[in-house]
Amino acid sequence: MLVKCVLCDREGELPDDCPEAKQLRNRPIHTYMCPECHERISARTAQRMATGKFRFRRTSASTEERF
Repeated sequence: MLVKCVLCDREGELPDDCPEAKQLRNRPIHTYMCPECHERISARTAQRMATGKFRFRRTSASTEERF
């Protein structure tokens, strides 16, 4: 499966039977990031979390309160 990174526009190829390729085929809202961009984003997020000024929230509190 041919894929394109959403950040750097680098084209790559994923095996058709890997879970990430299946996820991209079945759910078009999911996007692909190349390993270099994924590592860069992960490292910078970890640096921001280490400063203590960054709060990493996966869901909003108001959304959880409504349910």
